[in-house]
Amino acid sequence: MEFSDDLLSAIIPPVVHWVFAGIYGLLGTYLTKYRLHPKGDEEKNNTVSKRAVIKGVLIQHVIQIAVHFMAAKVRANEGSAAEEQQPSLPVLAVQWIIAMIVMDTWQYFIHRLVHVNRFLYRHIHAAHHAQIVPYVYGALYGHPIESLLLDIIGGALAFLISGMTTRTSIYFFSFATIKSLDLHSGLYIPWNPLQALFFNNCAFHDTHHQLKGHRHNFSQPFFISWDKILGTYMPYSVEERTGGGFEIKFLKDA
Repeated sequence: MEFSDDLLSAIIPPVVHWVFAGIYGLLGTYLTKYRLHPKGDEEKNNTVSKRAVIKGVLIQHVIQIAVHFMAAKVRANEGSAAEEQQPSLPVLAVQWIIAMIVMDTWQYFIHRLVHVNRFLYRHIHAAHHAQIVPYVYGALYGHPIESLLLDIIGGALAFLISGMTTRTSIYFFSFATIKSLDLHSGLYIPWNPLQALFFNNCAFHDTHHQLKGHRHNFSQPFFISWDKILGTYMPYSVEERTGGGFEIKFLKDA
């Protein structure tokens, strides 16, 4: 049985999400020496239950898959869903980098907007920040409108502007999903390549989830460039916590 690239591009990233969320969840259970927060802090400090978070993410995935299928149907009706030829590796690399830049740019400015605008924060983005202590299952948790603005529209722009094929998008959005999970994992693992190669790692994003960092470190999921350029970067250090694990220390006042 063969599956079209359109079908696979709708299904594989959500599957990757739950597989890697499970892996990170298990790592967080056993690799306690790498945790940024002690066990139990999620239940103690967050104002939304894990059950509600998982239910919310499942709803987000249903919406994303439905939108994806509608877009695929439009492409098929327009005759634009013919078999695409994969470009050369250098072209693929350029497309991948362009997609990362587009996604980062879109997410930075929309993310910053929903923080600066009190109405948008209160009615939309506050749902995600009910997780003062981020954890992997809550990476995509938030208001459905936020999912539309940040993830669906941002992903569509990255796909269209980069010019990547549908098959390439399967790999790219699976990678972006894993990167977002890593940001919310709460596991500061030096030998993790996603954290060794990117300054935008779980420690960087953890600062944003803390109350003191709400107006800083908006960048996600790849680079921290826009925070550096526009002065919203909040410097921090990662230090060993008494009793085991790590903790974030802000290096200046908010």
